[in-house]
Amino acid sequence: MGERILELSGIYKTFEGLDVLNGIDLYIEKNEFLTLLGPSGCGKTTLLRIIGGFIKPTEGNVFYRGKCINDLPPHKRNINTVFQRYALFPKMTVGENIAFGPKLKKWDKKKIDYAVDEMLELVSLRGFRDRDVTTLSGGQQQRVAVARALINKPDILLLDEPLGALDLKLRKEMQIELKRIQQESGITFAYVTHDQEEALTMSDTIVVMNGGKIQQIGTPQDIYNEPKNAFVADFIGDSNILPAKMIRDYEVSFLGHIFPCVDAGFGENALVDVVLRPEDVKLEALNAEYPCGEVISSIFKGVHYEMRVDCHGEIILAQSTVNCPPGSRVSLRVAPADIQVMHKSENSPDIKKKAAEQNETESTEA
Repeated sequence: MGERILELSGIYKTFEGLDVLNGIDLYIEKNEFLTLLGPSGCGKTTLLRIIGGFIKPTEGNVFYRGKCINDLPPHKRNINTVFQRYALFPKMTVGENIAFGPKLKKWDKKKIDYAVDEMLELVSLRGFRDRDVTTLSGGQQQRVAVARALINKPDILLLDEPLGALDLKLRKEMQIELKRIQQESGITFAYVTHDQEEALTMSDTIVVMNGGKIQQIGTPQDIYNEPKNAFVADFIGDSNILPAKMIRDYEVSFLGHIFPCVDAGFGENALVDVVLRPEDVKLEALNAEYPCGEVISSIFKGVHYEMRVDCHGEIILAQSTVNCPPGSRVSLRVAPADIQVMHKSENSPDIKKKAAEQNETESTEA
């Protein structure tokens, strides 16, 4: 475990009677790239603004190196922020924008010049010092904004969806660049995004949020391969979430077959959900040992084919470099380690189906 530099304890935030954050407990370690990930309205930006000191929690405390900083204004926290709109000064050059903070703090001119050059080198903008910022591309402006924040040597840099305005290709390039900058600077990054690929690409730790609550905290590998509930499984990448029954430890039944698995501790004949990632579903020649189905669609995605298989009324998504054309009859095989068993939750397929049926009934009665 690394050094904890910031800790959130029992954070609640209410706006006009609406609970935006509901009991957040979280810590951030030194030199960590931590990402707050979730859909719009889940509370991730509100949480970032509480860390930065722009708003106060309704309940709970923010601790910085063990000291409560709830009442400390943003400019007195050693925490800087880069927003989606970079807010660069259009009448200043690149170098003047980066030097803005140190000049306010009345640094020595030689120290400022050296620090600006150091930042330009870090963000791969050497030679851009005298450029007009309005002539820069979106990616270059984003780097200037990061350099302007990092020159102050904050303990934590907060980034609120800073790549949202960039096109797809540039966004992918900047994901790699931001991770490099974080590693080379040694500064802790707390990053907000709703883009799962961004989170998986850059993060040391991902905090998945929904409805003002933390759903799961873990490494990208943990979040993807071991989702704690149906929301996380459904939100992080493509997934098949199926109703199932845990026959006993290491045996689970779904799609009309009993599969060996690596999970235990759910009890016998317990109703559960299973998660199957599309890349783990193997389509093979008909075999009575495995569930069978019919391919109803196949789309070429470049690196693989994406196929949908109707299996006992369940539509299963499978990805493979080998195409099975629509109309093909196939068997579905899944390795034990690729079957993720979860307790049922409000996002479970059968629960969502019951809720939809209930809503339909209420609409008819109305």
